[in-house]
Amino acid sequence: MSDTAVRRATRWLALLSPIVVLLAIPALGYAEEDNPNNYRCAGHVTAGRPEAGSTEAQVAYAISCSGPISGFELQTQTPITGFASAPLITNQAGLPVTTDSFSCDGEIPGLAVNCVGNTTQGYETIAGQFALGRKLCAEPRIDPKLTVMYAYLNEKKVITQAISGPFDLGRPRGCPAAAHPSKVGKGKGRGKGKGHGKTKAGSQKRPKGKTKG
Repeated sequence: MSDTAVRRATRWLALLSPIVVLLAIPALGYAEEDNPNNYRCAGHVTAGRPEAGSTEAQVAYAISCSGPISGFELQTQTPITGFASAPLITNQAGLPVTTDSFSCDGEIPGLAVNCVGNTTQGYETIAGQFALGRKLCAEPRIDPKLTVMYAYLNEKKVITQAISGPFDLGRPRGCPAAAHPSKVGKGKGRGKGKGHGKTKAGSQKRPKGKTKG
């Protein structure tokens, strides 16, 4: 990652703390999942904290899964122009979990952010931020996909990696409703089909009651 990206990530880390409470995800309402290939994950994106001196749109994300994870990837269909390298982690009570952490990396610009680290329990919330070189609510709107990984020792003491996802985080919250063109356009309802006086070229309707004489 370039020095510029590192500086951006450092500044973002200082800005993330005040918005973690706003991004907290309610628990999914299930017990922790024993099979890490079948995790249930949820999350969303919304407008992030503006960065001083930058005109790029900031996107805040929050994710939570039904078990511990050791890595995750966010994929977008719109190029990412920067990201926070160290997302913050909180428990279900909204308190920081200082024993768990992640470090993120990726190409800039790029279509994905990859983060490695760990959460030790399910339903911890991971909150971070990345930037776009366009307006957040511009169409087509960003719609990130989340994939999570978990590396563990199986019963044979062999390191195994489980993968769950992708999970759709959805379009940004807080954007105005998308405008849709009206289904009734100009001229609608005044059809020019059969029975409206139109005839084929070379033919002509005769007035009723009149014959050649």
